[in-house]
Amino acid sequence: MKQYIEKNRERFLEELFSLLRIPSVSSLEEHRPDMKRCADRLVELLLEAGADTAEVYPTDGHPVVFAQKTVDPSLRTVLVYGHYDVQPVDPLELWKSDPFEPEIRDGAIYARGANDDKGQLFMHLKAFEYMVRETGLKHNVKFIFEGEEEIGSPSLAAWAREHRDLLKADIILVSDTTMISESVPSINCGMRGLSYVEVKVTGPDKDLHSGHYGGAVANPVNILCDMISSLIDKDGHITVKGFYDDVVELSDEDRAKLARAPFDLEEYKEFLGIRDVKGEKGYTTLERTGIRPCLDVNGIWGGYTGEGAKTVLPSEAHAKISMRLVPNQDSETITRLFMDHFRAIAPDCVKVDVTPCHGGNGFLIPISSDAYQAASKAMTDVYGIEPVPSRGGGSIPVLADLQRILGIDPLLMGFGLERDTIHSPNESYLLSQLFRGMEAIALFYRYY
Repeated sequence: MKQYIEKNRERFLEELFSLLRIPSVSSLEEHRPDMKRCADRLVELLLEAGADTAEVYPTDGHPVVFAQKTVDPSLRTVLVYGHYDVQPVDPLELWKSDPFEPEIRDGAIYARGANDDKGQLFMHLKAFEYMVRETGLKHNVKFIFEGEEEIGSPSLAAWAREHRDLLKADIILVSDTTMISESVPSINCGMRGLSYVEVKVTGPDKDLHSGHYGGAVANPVNILCDMISSLIDKDGHITVKGFYDDVVELSDEDRAKLARAPFDLEEYKEFLGIRDVKGEKGYTTLERTGIRPCLDVNGIWGGYTGEGAKTVLPSEAHAKISMRLVPNQDSETITRLFMDHFRAIAPDCVKVDVTPCHGGNGFLIPISSDAYQAASKAMTDVYGIEPVPSRGGGSIPVLADLQRILGIDPLLMGFGLERDTIHSPNESYLLSQLFRGMEAIALFYRYY
Protein backbone atom coordinates (compact mmCIF):
# COMPACT_ATOMS: atom_id res chain seq x y z
CA MET A 1 0.00 0.00 0.00
CA LYS A 2 2.90 2.39 0.76
CA GLN A 3 4.22 1.85 -2.77
CA TYR A 4 0.76 2.37 -4.28
CA ILE A 5 0.35 5.62 -2.34
CA GLU A 6 3.76 6.88 -3.45
CA LYS A 7 3.03 6.03 -7.08
CA ASN A 8 -0.39 7.72 -7.04
CA ARG A 9 0.14 10.46 -4.45
CA GLU A 10 -0.47 13.47 -6.71
CA ARG A 11 -3.55 11.88 -8.30
CA PHE A 12 -4.93 11.06 -4.85
CA LEU A 13 -4.51 14.64 -3.68
CA GLU A 14 -6.09 16.14 -6.77
CA GLU A 15 -9.08 13.79 -6.48
CA LEU A 16 -9.52 14.68 -2.81
CA PHE A 17 -9.17 18.37 -3.61
CA SER A 18 -11.93 18.04 -6.22
CA LEU A 19 -14.26 17.05 -3.36
CA LEU A 20 -12.96 19.71 -0.96
CA ARG A 21 -13.55 22.46 -3.51
CA ILE A 22 -17.30 21.77 -3.49
CA PRO A 23 -19.01 23.83 -0.73
CA SER A 24 -21.38 21.08 0.36
CA VAL A 25 -22.80 22.87 3.42
CA SER A 26 -25.96 20.93 4.22
CA SER A 27 -27.42 23.50 6.60
CA LEU A 28 -27.57 26.33 4.06
CA GLU A 29 -30.24 26.23 1.37
CA GLU A 30 -28.12 28.14 -1.14
CA HIS A 31 -25.73 25.17 -1.25
CA ARG A 32 -28.36 22.61 -2.26
CA PRO A 33 -26.99 22.43 -5.85
CA ASP A 34 -23.50 21.87 -4.39
CA MET A 35 -24.80 18.90 -2.42
CA LYS A 36 -25.93 17.19 -5.62
CA ARG A 37 -22.68 18.13 -7.34
CA CYS A 38 -20.64 16.56 -4.55
CA ALA A 39 -22.76 13.39 -4.61
CA ASP A 40 -22.24 13.11 -8.37
CA ARG A 41 -18.49 13.51 -7.95
CA LEU A 42 -18.42 10.71 -5.38
CA VAL A 43 -20.21 8.43 -7.83
CA GLU A 44 -17.49 9.15 -10.39
CA LEU A 45 -14.73 8.37 -7.91
CA LEU A 46 -16.41 5.17 -6.70
CA LEU A 47 -16.81 3.82 -10.22
CA GLU A 48 -13.22 4.74 -11.08
CA ALA A 49 -12.04 2.95 -7.92
CA GLY A 50 -13.73 -0.27 -9.01
CA ALA A 51 -17.31 -0.32 -7.74
CA ASP A 52 -19.70 -2.44 -9.84
CA THR A 53 -22.45 0.14 -9.41
CA ALA A 54 -22.73 3.59 -7.86
CA GLU A 55 -25.82 5.77 -7.79
CA VAL A 56 -27.23 8.95 -6.27
CA TYR A 57 -30.49 8.25 -4.42
CA PRO A 58 -32.90 11.07 -3.60
CA THR A 59 -34.24 11.45 -0.06
CA ASP A 60 -36.58 13.93 1.61
CA GLY A 61 -33.46 16.03 2.15
CA HIS A 62 -30.04 15.80 0.55
CA PRO A 63 -29.17 12.76 -1.58
CA VAL A 64 -27.52 9.51 -0.50
CA VAL A 65 -24.69 7.94 -2.50
CA PHE A 66 -24.73 4.13 -2.56
CA ALA A 67 -22.21 1.88 -4.29
CA GLN A 68 -21.22 -1.75 -4.11
CA LYS A 69 -18.71 -4.32 -5.29
CA THR A 70 -19.79 -7.96 -5.15
CA VAL A 71 -16.93 -10.45 -5.26
CA ASP A 72 -18.76 -13.53 -3.98
CA PRO A 73 -22.09 -13.54 -2.10
CA SER A 74 -20.69 -16.17 0.28
CA LEU A 75 -17.96 -13.79 1.50
CA ARG A 76 -18.30 -11.27 4.29
CA THR A 77 -19.68 -7.86 3.39
CA VAL A 78 -18.34 -4.57 4.76
CA LEU A 79 -20.61 -1.51 4.65
CA VAL A 80 -18.55 1.70 4.64
CA TYR A 81 -20.36 4.75 6.04
CA GLY A 82 -19.30 8.36 5.60
CA HIS A 83 -20.76 11.82 4.98
CA TYR A 84 -19.95 14.39 2.34
CA ASP A 85 -21.66 17.39 3.92
CA VAL A 86 -19.64 19.92 5.89
CA GLN A 87 -20.13 22.59 8.52
CA PRO A 88 -20.53 26.28 7.63
CA VAL A 89 -17.23 28.17 7.53
CA ASP A 90 -18.14 31.15 9.76
CA PRO A 91 -16.30 33.17 10.95
CA LEU A 92 -14.65 33.43 7.56
CA GLU A 93 -12.18 36.14 8.63
CA LEU A 94 -10.40 33.67 10.92
CA TRP A 95 -9.42 31.37 8.06
CA LYS A 96 -5.82 31.74 6.89
CA SER A 97 -6.77 30.47 3.41
CA ASP A 98 -9.94 29.96 1.38
CA PRO A 99 -11.88 27.17 3.13
CA PHE A 100 -12.96 25.73 -0.22
CA GLU A 101 -9.62 26.03 -1.96
CA PRO A 102 -7.49 23.35 -0.25
CA GLU A 103 -3.95 24.28 0.62
CA ILE A 104 -1.08 22.19 1.98
CA ARG A 105 0.89 23.82 4.80
CA ASP A 106 3.30 22.22 7.26
CA GLY A 107 2.39 18.72 6.18
CA ALA A 108 -1.37 19.15 6.44
CA ILE A 109 -4.30 19.85 4.12
CA TYR A 110 -6.27 22.94 5.16
CA ALA A 111 -9.87 23.14 3.96
CA ARG A 112 -13.40 22.70 5.23
CA GLY A 113 -14.05 18.95 5.20
CA ALA A 114 -10.33 18.07 5.04
CA ASN A 115 -10.87 15.82 8.03
CA ASP A 116 -14.62 15.80 8.69
CA ASP A 117 -15.45 13.81 6.73
CA LYS A 118 -14.30 14.08 3.11
CA GLY A 119 -10.67 13.35 3.92
CA GLN A 120 -11.54 10.35 6.04
CA LEU A 121 -14.09 8.82 3.66
CA PHE A 122 -11.58 9.33 0.83
CA MET A 123 -9.18 6.95 2.60
CA HIS A 124 -11.74 4.19 2.16
CA LEU A 125 -12.06 4.88 -1.57
CA LYS A 126 -8.32 4.58 -2.10
CA ALA A 127 -7.85 1.51 0.12
CA PHE A 128 -10.69 -0.10 -1.83
CA GLU A 129 -9.14 0.94 -5.16
CA TYR A 130 -5.80 -0.55 -4.13
CA MET A 131 -7.34 -3.88 -3.19
CA VAL A 132 -9.43 -4.10 -6.36
CA ARG A 133 -6.51 -3.25 -8.65
CA GLU A 134 -3.51 -4.76 -6.87
CA THR A 135 -4.28 -7.48 -4.33
CA GLY A 136 -7.61 -9.07 -5.13
CA LEU A 137 -10.53 -8.15 -2.93
CA LYS A 138 -11.65 -10.91 -0.54
CA HIS A 139 -14.80 -9.17 0.66
CA ASN A 140 -17.94 -7.67 -0.75
CA VAL A 141 -17.92 -3.94 -0.10
CA LYS A 142 -20.79 -1.47 0.02
CA PHE A 143 -20.57 2.29 0.47
CA ILE A 144 -23.19 4.62 1.88
CA PHE A 145 -22.29 8.32 1.90
CA GLU A 146 -24.92 10.73 3.18
CA GLY A 147 -25.28 14.50 2.91
CA GLU A 148 -26.98 15.34 6.20
CA GLU A 149 -24.76 14.14 9.07
CA GLU A 150 -23.92 17.70 10.11
CA ILE A 151 -27.63 18.48 10.53
CA GLY A 152 -28.55 15.29 12.41
CA SER A 153 -29.16 12.88 9.49
CA PRO A 154 -32.92 13.52 9.35
CA SER A 155 -33.46 11.47 6.18
CA LEU A 156 -31.04 8.54 6.36
CA ALA A 157 -32.82 6.29 8.84
CA ALA A 158 -36.01 6.27 6.75
CA TRP A 159 -33.96 5.65 3.59
CA ALA A 160 -32.10 2.79 5.29
CA ARG A 161 -35.35 1.15 6.42
CA GLU A 162 -36.69 1.37 2.87
CA HIS A 163 -33.47 -0.13 1.45
CA ARG A 164 -32.70 -2.59 4.24
CA ASP A 165 -32.07 -5.48 1.83
CA LEU A 166 -29.69 -3.38 -0.25
CA LEU A 167 -27.64 -2.57 2.86
CA LYS A 168 -27.22 -6.11 4.21
CA ALA A 169 -23.70 -6.49 5.58
CA ASP A 170 -21.65 -7.94 8.43
CA ILE A 171 -20.12 -4.75 9.80
CA ILE A 172 -20.40 -0.96 9.36
CA LEU A 173 -16.91 0.50 8.92
CA VAL A 174 -16.64 4.20 9.78
CA SER A 175 -13.87 6.80 9.78
CA ASP A 176 -15.48 9.95 11.19
CA THR A 177 -13.74 10.19 14.55
CA THR A 178 -10.38 10.99 16.13
CA MET A 179 -7.60 9.02 17.77
CA ILE A 180 -5.65 10.05 20.85
CA SER A 181 -2.46 10.96 19.00
CA GLU A 182 -0.12 9.81 16.27
CA SER A 183 2.03 8.09 18.90
CA VAL A 184 -0.94 6.59 20.79
CA PRO A 185 -3.54 5.32 18.30
CA SER A 186 -6.99 4.43 19.56
CA ILE A 187 -10.22 2.86 18.35
CA ASN A 188 -13.58 4.21 19.41
CA CYS A 189 -15.67 1.43 20.89
CA GLY A 190 -18.57 3.71 21.75
CA MET A 191 -20.09 7.12 21.06
CA ARG A 192 -22.42 9.31 23.06
CA GLY A 193 -25.94 10.05 21.90
CA LEU A 194 -27.54 13.48 21.58
CA SER A 195 -30.66 15.40 22.46
CA TYR A 196 -30.79 18.93 21.02
CA VAL A 197 -33.50 21.46 21.81
CA GLU A 198 -34.25 25.15 21.42
CA VAL A 199 -35.96 27.05 24.23
CA LYS A 200 -37.82 30.34 24.11
CA VAL A 201 -38.87 32.46 27.08
CA THR A 202 -41.46 35.17 26.44
CA GLY A 203 -42.37 37.98 28.85
CA PRO A 204 -44.21 41.15 27.77
CA ASP A 205 -45.75 41.18 24.30
CA LYS A 206 -43.30 43.89 23.15
CA ASP A 207 -39.86 45.23 24.02
CA LEU A 208 -40.14 47.75 26.88
CA HIS A 209 -38.18 50.76 28.13
CA SER A 210 -35.98 49.37 30.92
CA GLY A 211 -36.26 52.64 32.86
CA HIS A 212 -40.05 52.66 32.83
CA TYR A 213 -40.56 48.96 33.45
CA GLY A 214 -37.29 47.53 34.80
CA GLY A 215 -37.78 46.04 38.27
CA ALA A 216 -41.53 45.68 37.81
CA VAL A 217 -41.81 43.34 34.82
CA ALA A 218 -39.97 40.03 34.37
CA ASN A 219 -36.98 40.25 32.03
CA PRO A 220 -36.99 37.08 29.87
CA VAL A 221 -33.18 37.14 29.52
CA ASN A 222 -32.75 37.22 33.31
CA ILE A 223 -35.33 34.47 33.76
CA LEU A 224 -33.74 32.29 31.07
CA CYS A 225 -30.32 32.64 32.71
CA ASP A 226 -31.76 31.63 36.08
CA MET A 227 -33.51 28.61 34.56
CA ILE A 228 -30.39 27.47 32.72
CA SER A 229 -28.25 27.94 35.82
CA SER A 230 -30.55 25.62 37.77
CA LEU A 231 -30.07 22.76 35.26
CA ILE A 232 -26.67 21.81 36.73
CA ASP A 233 -25.91 21.73 40.47
CA LYS A 234 -22.66 22.58 42.28
CA ASP A 235 -21.34 19.03 41.77
CA GLY A 236 -21.85 19.19 38.00
CA HIS A 237 -24.91 16.94 38.25
CA ILE A 238 -27.80 17.53 35.83
CA THR A 239 -30.99 18.28 37.77
CA VAL A 240 -33.57 17.14 35.20
CA LYS A 241 -35.73 14.60 37.01
CA GLY A 242 -35.14 11.06 35.69
CA PHE A 243 -32.12 12.11 33.59
CA TYR A 244 -29.80 9.47 35.07
CA ASP A 245 -32.32 6.64 35.43
CA ASP A 246 -30.91 4.56 32.56
CA VAL A 247 -27.22 5.47 32.91
CA VAL A 248 -25.13 2.35 33.52
CA GLU A 249 -22.23 2.91 35.91
CA LEU A 250 -18.99 1.43 34.61
CA SER A 251 -17.16 -1.11 36.76
CA ASP A 252 -13.78 -0.26 38.26
CA GLU A 253 -12.25 -2.72 35.79
CA ASP A 254 -13.77 -0.99 32.76
CA ARG A 255 -12.75 2.43 34.08
CA ALA A 256 -9.20 1.15 34.48
CA LYS A 257 -9.12 -0.05 30.85
CA LEU A 258 -10.23 3.35 29.59
CA ALA A 259 -7.65 5.01 31.85
CA ARG A 260 -4.91 3.37 29.78
CA ALA A 261 -5.23 6.32 27.45
CA PRO A 262 -2.41 8.77 28.19
CA PHE A 263 -3.66 12.17 29.28
CA ASP A 264 -1.75 15.23 30.43
CA LEU A 265 -4.12 17.60 32.22
CA GLU A 266 -1.69 20.54 32.15
CA GLU A 267 -1.12 20.12 28.42
CA TYR A 268 -4.91 19.88 27.93
CA LYS A 269 -5.49 23.15 29.78
CA GLU A 270 -2.68 24.89 27.93
CA PHE A 271 -4.03 23.74 24.56
CA LEU A 272 -7.47 25.16 25.40
CA GLY A 273 -6.19 28.33 27.03
CA ILE A 274 -7.98 27.68 30.32
CA ARG A 275 -6.79 27.83 33.93
CA ASP A 276 -8.76 24.83 35.15
CA VAL A 277 -11.27 22.18 34.10
CA LYS A 278 -14.84 21.81 35.37
CA GLY A 279 -17.30 18.94 35.32
CA GLU A 280 -19.17 16.25 37.18
CA LYS A 281 -17.68 15.49 40.59
CA GLY A 282 -16.03 12.10 41.01
CA TYR A 283 -14.95 11.61 37.38
CA THR A 284 -11.80 12.34 35.42
CA THR A 285 -11.72 14.69 32.44
CA LEU A 286 -11.60 11.76 29.99
CA GLU A 287 -14.51 10.06 31.76
CA ARG A 288 -16.55 13.25 31.68
CA THR A 289 -16.21 13.40 27.89
CA GLY A 290 -16.56 9.68 27.20
CA ILE A 291 -18.67 7.74 29.68
CA ARG A 292 -20.78 10.44 31.34
CA PRO A 293 -23.65 12.54 29.97
CA CYS A 294 -23.52 16.32 29.97
CA LEU A 295 -25.67 19.38 29.26
CA ASP A 296 -24.42 22.52 27.53
CA VAL A 297 -25.81 25.79 26.21
CA ASN A 298 -24.70 26.08 22.59
CA GLY A 299 -26.10 29.54 21.95
CA ILE A 300 -28.08 32.20 23.79
CA TRP A 301 -29.58 35.48 22.61
CA GLY A 302 -32.19 38.13 23.30
CA GLY A 303 -32.61 41.88 23.58
CA TYR A 304 -30.30 44.44 22.01
CA THR A 305 -26.84 43.25 20.95
CA GLY A 306 -25.90 45.98 18.48
CA GLU A 307 -23.31 48.72 18.83
CA GLY A 308 -23.75 51.23 21.62
CA ALA A 309 -26.49 51.30 24.26
CA LYS A 310 -30.20 50.68 23.97
CA THR A 311 -32.01 50.50 27.29
CA VAL A 312 -34.49 47.81 26.39
CA LEU A 313 -36.27 45.18 28.43
CA PRO A 314 -36.63 42.44 25.80
CA SER A 315 -39.83 40.62 25.01
CA GLU A 316 -38.09 37.30 24.28
CA ALA A 317 -34.97 35.29 25.10
CA HIS A 318 -33.73 32.17 23.33
CA ALA A 319 -31.17 29.43 23.82
CA LYS A 320 -30.03 26.26 22.10
CA ILE A 321 -29.19 23.41 24.47
CA SER A 322 -27.52 20.07 23.76
CA MET A 323 -27.36 17.01 25.99
CA ARG A 324 -24.76 14.34 25.23
CA LEU A 325 -26.07 10.95 26.26
CA VAL A 326 -24.38 7.67 27.13
CA PRO A 327 -25.50 4.24 25.91
CA ASN A 328 -28.81 3.06 27.46
CA GLN A 329 -30.12 6.63 27.58
CA ASP A 330 -32.85 7.07 24.98
CA SER A 331 -32.75 10.36 23.11
CA GLU A 332 -36.51 10.74 22.77
CA THR A 333 -37.03 9.96 26.46
CA ILE A 334 -34.41 12.48 27.55
CA THR A 335 -35.89 15.15 25.27
CA ARG A 336 -39.32 14.58 26.79
CA LEU A 337 -37.91 14.69 30.35
CA PHE A 338 -36.12 17.95 29.59
CA MET A 339 -39.21 19.54 28.06
CA ASP A 340 -41.35 18.61 31.08
CA HIS A 341 -38.68 19.81 33.52
CA PHE A 342 -37.98 23.12 31.80
CA ARG A 343 -41.66 24.02 31.61
CA ALA A 344 -42.15 23.03 35.25
CA ILE A 345 -39.40 25.35 36.55
CA ALA A 346 -40.68 28.37 34.62
CA PRO A 347 -42.17 31.11 36.85
CA ASP A 348 -45.68 32.36 36.13
CA CYS A 349 -44.38 35.71 34.90
CA VAL A 350 -43.13 34.22 31.61
CA LYS A 351 -44.21 31.75 28.97
CA VAL A 352 -41.84 28.95 27.93
CA ASP A 353 -41.65 27.01 24.67
CA VAL A 354 -39.30 24.06 24.07
CA THR A 355 -38.76 22.81 20.52
CA PRO A 356 -36.95 19.50 19.89
CA CYS A 357 -34.42 19.88 17.06
CA HIS A 358 -32.68 16.56 16.54
CA GLY A 359 -30.99 13.74 18.39
CA GLY A 360 -30.06 10.09 18.46
CA ASN A 361 -28.84 7.32 20.72
CA GLY A 362 -25.30 6.32 21.58
CA PHE A 363 -23.83 2.85 21.09
CA LEU A 364 -21.13 0.45 22.24
CA ILE A 365 -19.32 -2.37 20.46
CA PRO A 366 -17.49 -5.22 22.21
CA ILE A 367 -13.70 -5.08 21.96
CA SER A 368 -13.74 -8.88 21.81
CA SER A 369 -15.42 -8.85 18.37
CA ASP A 370 -13.43 -10.13 15.40
CA ALA A 371 -13.94 -6.82 13.60
CA TYR A 372 -12.44 -4.85 16.49
CA GLN A 373 -9.56 -7.33 16.75
CA ALA A 374 -8.87 -7.02 13.00
CA ALA A 375 -8.83 -3.23 13.27
CA SER A 376 -6.57 -3.38 16.31
CA LYS A 377 -4.06 -5.63 14.53
CA ALA A 378 -4.13 -3.42 11.42
CA MET A 379 -3.43 -0.26 13.43
CA THR A 380 -0.72 -2.03 15.42
CA ASP A 381 1.03 -2.88 12.14
CA VAL A 382 0.84 0.71 10.91
CA TYR A 383 1.64 2.59 14.13
CA GLY A 384 3.86 0.04 15.87
CA ILE A 385 1.79 0.08 19.05
CA GLU A 386 -1.50 -1.57 20.03
CA PRO A 387 -4.37 0.95 19.92
CA VAL A 388 -6.18 1.92 23.09
CA PRO A 389 -9.94 1.30 23.26
CA SER A 390 -11.65 4.63 23.86
CA ARG A 391 -15.08 6.23 24.07
CA GLY A 392 -16.00 9.07 21.75
CA GLY A 393 -17.43 12.17 23.39
CA GLY A 394 -19.18 13.33 20.23
CA SER A 395 -22.22 11.86 18.55
CA ILE A 396 -23.03 10.23 15.24
CA PRO A 397 -26.69 9.50 16.02
CA VAL A 398 -27.40 7.82 12.68
CA LEU A 399 -24.96 5.01 13.48
CA ALA A 400 -27.21 3.90 16.34
CA ASP A 401 -30.12 4.01 13.88
CA LEU A 402 -28.22 1.89 11.34
CA GLN A 403 -27.17 -0.54 14.08
CA ARG A 404 -30.82 -1.00 15.05
CA ILE A 405 -32.22 -1.13 11.49
CA LEU A 406 -29.59 -3.44 10.00
CA GLY A 407 -28.75 -5.49 13.09
CA ILE A 408 -24.98 -4.99 12.70
CA ASP A 409 -22.38 -3.11 14.74
CA PRO A 410 -20.44 -0.04 13.63
CA LEU A 411 -16.65 -0.08 13.92
CA LEU A 412 -15.01 3.34 14.22
CA MET A 413 -11.49 3.53 12.79
CA GLY A 414 -10.97 7.27 13.03
CA PHE A 415 -7.69 8.97 12.11
CA GLY A 416 -8.42 12.60 12.95
CA LEU A 417 -6.51 14.44 15.68
CA GLU A 418 -7.56 17.20 18.07
CA ARG A 419 -5.16 19.54 16.24
CA ASP A 420 -7.39 19.28 13.16
CA THR A 421 -9.96 21.69 14.70
CA ILE A 422 -12.96 20.28 12.87
CA HIS A 423 -16.05 22.54 12.80
CA SER A 424 -13.75 25.52 13.42
CA PRO A 425 -11.79 27.84 11.14
CA ASN A 426 -8.63 26.34 9.61
CA GLU A 427 -9.82 22.74 9.71
CA SER A 428 -6.96 20.51 8.62
CA TYR A 429 -5.83 16.91 8.16
CA LEU A 430 -2.25 15.69 8.34
CA LEU A 431 -1.03 14.01 5.15
CA SER A 432 0.67 11.41 7.34
CA GLN A 433 -2.70 10.48 8.88
CA LEU A 434 -4.42 10.44 5.48
CA PHE A 435 -1.93 7.93 4.11
CA ARG A 436 -1.62 5.88 7.30
CA GLY A 437 -5.40 5.61 7.31
CA MET A 438 -5.34 4.12 3.81
CA GLU A 439 -2.75 1.55 4.95
CA ALA A 440 -4.67 0.60 8.10
CA ILE A 441 -7.98 0.24 6.26
CA ALA A 442 -6.40 -2.05 3.65
CA LEU A 443 -4.88 -4.15 6.46
CA PHE A 444 -8.23 -4.29 8.23
CA TYR A 445 -9.69 -6.12 5.23
CA ARG A 446 -6.72 -8.48 5.18
CA TYR A 447 -7.20 -9.46 8.83
CA TYR A 448 -11.01 -9.35 8.83
